[in-house]
This record gives sequence, structure tokens and C-alpha cells, in this order.
Amino acid sequence: MPELPDITAYISALEPRIVGQPLVRARLASVFLLRTVQPPITDLEGRTVRELRRIGKRIAIGVDGDLWLVLHLMIAGRLHWRPAGAKLSGRQNLAAFDFPNGSLVLTEAGTKRRASLHVLSGEEALRAIDPGGIDVFASDFSLFRATLSAENRTLKRALTDPRLLSGIGNAYSDEILHAAQLSPIAQTHKLQPQEWERLFDATRNTLRLWMDRLRAEASAGFPEKVTAFRKGMAVHGRYGEPCPRCGETILRIRYADNETNYCARCQTRGKVLADRGLSRLLGSDWPRTLEELEALTRR
Repeated sequence: MPELPDITAYISALEPRIVGQPLVRARLASVFLLRTVQPPITDLEGRTVRELRRIGKRIAIGVDGDLWLVLHLMIAGRLHWRPAGAKLSGRQNLAAFDFPNGSLVLTEAGTKRRASLHVLSGEEALRAIDPGGIDVFASDFSLFRATLSAENRTLKRALTDPRLLSGIGNAYSDEILHAAQLSPIAQTHKLQPQEWERLFDATRNTLRLWMDRLRAEASAGFPEKVTAFRKGMAVHGRYGEPCPRCGETILRIRYADNETNYCARCQTRGKVLADRGLSRLLGSDWPRTLEELEALTRR
């Protein structure tokens, strides 16, 4: 799922292309994409784009008359900038928004249709779809700590809860926790003051690093290859590869459609975290330390 750095890159690429331009036409290839009835999407046509905003992991495009086109890409949705009037052929093409200088096309890979489009009127309607998470760059350390420690949760869950923090998902939470050298299953109520400071700094620094990188890429061309697995990431998507800090093999916890990647040496003091599926299968044979894991691998 595109997260804060990716959404920022999309907005950086779209602003010089569509702000000040009229939305000539909105075309939908999938009727299931549009989740609102009023105002009708045709009300957007002919109006000039005035502003783009990020609302959590959503992109909001504001046009004259305080109307908003709000896109949520979910897991597999992606945006593309194509020649004006681009055809919507193929199952992956869900919508096109035509401007005089080009068409913004929304695609979604796979068979599950999770991406969504809302047409909203006014600031109050925008606030209603905002999950409410704080912007880590607009908050100080005290607010950050108070927000994440309001309830006792694992760090992984706290970082990715959109009601707590805005725009962070599975990929960048892995990178943040590795940078902070903290376990994804550490409890917020058990963190020491210095660990909170490391987490706060790592969250801001990791997001800023990737925002700067992706915006630089977007300045050279529209970000056509947004992915959760990027070259240069420390742990996310690097299961089985060496940790860039200590050289230990990156491990993972798998659950549902996601997995958490981490370095046991750097983050869990050598403890191997239980993978739900394999730990149930292996029972007491599940390795608890890196040494036990290494011995199991040699058998």
C-alpha cells in the first residue's frame, strides 16, 4: 500500500501537472470504484484544480467550488500519467481523469477491487474521512509519546494504526523499527525514555529520508513504479538477506497477507520471534534464539 513517502511523491508529481488546469472529464471503467452518490462526479468536470492534499494515505484533489476528488489506492492501486484521452482498456484500468495536458489514470492489480474514489463537498466532509492520526512532522516528542502510549500496544500495531499516526503502514514501520533498534512486538507501556526518543527520531528521520528520495525521483518523471519493496530499504522485503547494520540474516513474522521483517541481532537481543504458522507447526521445536535457528538450519 502506498504510504506517506509514496503519497508525497505522487502529490509532488501531480502539482505541476494539474494545479491550475481544468478537469475536462472524469471517466470510470468500474462502477464499484465510486463510493459516493452526491455530489455526482460530473459536477467536477470543467472546474479548475486549486489544491492537492494528503489525508492519511489518501490523495485529495480540490477543485473550484470546494469540491474534492479523493483517491484511496489501498494495496494495489497505482497512478499513472498518460497522454490526454488515454484509453481505459484492460481489467486493471479503473478510471481516468482528463486534463488538457494529459490523463491521470488509476489502475489496480489483482482481482480484489479495494481502491476507492469519493467525491466530497466542503472541509467538513474531508474531516469526516480523516482517520485522525497525527502528522509526525507537525507534532513534538511529547504528543508523539502520549499518542502512541494511550493504550498498551505493540510498536508495530501502534505505528500502523491510522487513528494514531498519519500515513505509516507495513513497509515504513519495518524501516522505522530497524532504525530505532526496537522489537516490533515491544509494548508501548514498557518502553524506556531513551527508547521513546530513539523511536521518535527514527520515525521522523526514516520518513524524511524516503520522502526526499522519492520526491527527487518524481522531479525527474512521474512515479510510475510505486512499490512497498524498494532498493535501499534496510529490512522490509529483505527476508533471508543480510542486515545492513550487523550482517545477521533478516527474519520475518507472517500474518494474514502481511509480514513483518526484522533483525534479531539489532532489534530483539537475539530472540527469534514466533511466526504464527510455523511456530504452531513446530511447537516446542520452534527456535527461540539465533543460535537455535542456526542449528536448526544446519540439520
